[in-house]
Amino acid sequence: MSRKMPVDSSRDAGPADVDVDPVLSDSDQALSDSDRMLTEADYGAAVRDQALASADQVASDRDQVAADRELSAGPPADSDELRAHSIARADRDAGTAQRAATALLRAQTAQERLELADQRDEASRLRDLAAAARDRAADTRDRLCGETEPTGPAADARAQAAADRARAAADRERAAADREQAAIDRRHVRDALSEAHLDELTGTYRRGLGTLELQREINRARHADGRLVLAFVDVDGLKAVNDRYGHAEGDALLIDVAATIRSKLRSYDPFVRFGGDEFVCAFSEFELEQVRARFDDIQAALGRTRPGSSISVGFAVLRPGDTLQDLLTRGDADLYRLKRLKNQGSTSPRRMA
Repeated sequence: MSRKMPVDSSRDAGPADVDVDPVLSDSDQALSDSDRMLTEADYGAAVRDQALASADQVASDRDQVAADRELSAGPPADSDELRAHSIARADRDAGTAQRAATALLRAQTAQERLELADQRDEASRLRDLAAAARDRAADTRDRLCGETEPTGPAADARAQAAADRARAAADRERAAADREQAAIDRRHVRDALSEAHLDELTGTYRRGLGTLELQREINRARHADGRLVLAFVDVDGLKAVNDRYGHAEGDALLIDVAATIRSKLRSYDPFVRFGGDEFVCAFSEFELEQVRARFDDIQAALGRTRPGSSISVGFAVLRPGDTLQDLLTRGDADLYRLKRLKNQGSTSPRRMA
């Protein structure tokens, strides 16, 4: 009983390999369906982005109206003007907050669209591979038919089909080149998007986009082995350094702390400046003791770079059902306990996070 098998591109096909069209057609249909779903998802993301852009414009207009009203009113002279002045300021603050929230959502939408584009390109690549396999099967079938019927209308039709396949192959090569360039362009967009949301001083993520990156790392951990440890880092004595030596020295301390921590992170570990002297990072596929050991190394390296400087670190281990806020709350609480022990002159014991 004959069995239909996909074409093996590493060797010439024989008669048993010829009838592969049903298999390849099914594969092509599945890839087409996938591409259609990705296209629809991208369209939805584009619609969301347009809505966010409109909301941003509304917030900007409201902020401008409030600013104009405040400017025209001048310094408040009585209670009515004071009240109007307060309303204008509240409107402006609300507009500013809305724009900030919208900017964050638009950044998230942009990331989603970049990921969808990557997935669509991969689906197109696989579909091109299936088409190339189908063309090879057709070439083999035509060659076998040509051995028994080298001339005549059927031979002419096979020659025309071969020419069509050659043109289709050339089109696929051009499309592949276009996808490669599009991938390069997306890398530039990703870089620009990241830079727009990076802390100017330390080069870490700002809190807004950083929380999205932390959430993405949690999602990846849940789809992998479920292990993740969040570290909540505080730079010890930053205020004292600022007060005694000036903010330039305090900035230098923050830069050194961030550089030292980054040297011990993997390229994909999210690293976020959460406040003036606070950083948050997440380690997927790590156990708690491994992360503790890594921060022991960080502390030792910081001591060599800046003698007398130190950091305090609170830890939180991802549990089933945890949200990012759950991890941040436990990590902050762990950090607070450690800082309290340090202030009491005690040594922090090992704790379960």
